[in-house]
Amino acid sequence: MTHLLCAGLATVDLLYQVDRIPRIDEKAQATGFDVAAGGPAANAAVTAAALGAEVTLVTAIGAHPLGDLIRTDLHIHGVRVIDAAAGSTTPPPVSAITVLSGTGQRTIVSRNAGELLVRVPEKGLPDADLTLVDGHHPALAVAAARSARRLIVDAGTWRPVFTEILPFAEVVAASAAFRHPAEAAPTDEALATAIGAPHVLVTHGPDPINWFSGSEAGAVEVRPVEAVDTTGAGDAFHGALAVALADAGLPEAICFASRVAGVRVRHSGPRAWLAALGRR
Repeated sequence: MTHLLCAGLATVDLLYQVDRIPRIDEKAQATGFDVAAGGPAANAAVTAAALGAEVTLVTAIGAHPLGDLIRTDLHIHGVRVIDAAAGSTTPPPVSAITVLSGTGQRTIVSRNAGELLVRVPEKGLPDADLTLVDGHHPALAVAAARSARRLIVDAGTWRPVFTEILPFAEVVAASAAFRHPAEAAPTDEALATAIGAPHVLVTHGPDPINWFSGSEAGAVEVRPVEAVDTTGAGDAFHGALAVALADAGLPEAICFASRVAGVRVRHSGPRAWLAALGRR
């Protein structure tokens, strides 16, 4: 069994399904509502656990009552949690997500981790076959990167801490929106060169995923699917990628992760899609 350590953000996600996105000073009646743990690292952890990995998430939740929502959801879905902010009474990060029925498009209002500063737990971090970090909670991210056997970085948007993390990375999964300071508007190849990791892939939503491994490069087609809810699709991709990399090469792992993300977007809600997900 693959042992995966995820380090990063866990939030309370309030998810509303609507027939239309309200304009300023308008109200819209939700046709559906869910509450779940969210955040890049947390969603990736849930995905990896559903695929059969043994997963530990190190994050910052705290003692506020809202934190129980996060802990309960993660426990139900097989994720072990190490809370680096166990004594904090500050509310955990909360995101309000509105999903448009029919297209799966969404709007998100979030606070993320704000100014919360957390330290590495006194007992340190557990050993793992692979480690996935999302760049949130910088102290945790750096500690996880330095101790990782194999490090995968979720590079969604640039964060200053990436300058300390990227030198340890084996695989960097960058979104098309990621911009390294060394390149103002790079091509995917230039971005991969600037990142400097042994393996870099760049996602473009429903378009092909470009990958770069030393002197080799290629593209993986994304199977077209009817999108119902795109919330957390990238996080699901990263969790599946981490699981697949335990025993597959980069192109094969990307194909697998893309298929898993495709299952995610075909289903409404944060967790219902997991029932349609076969274990690796």
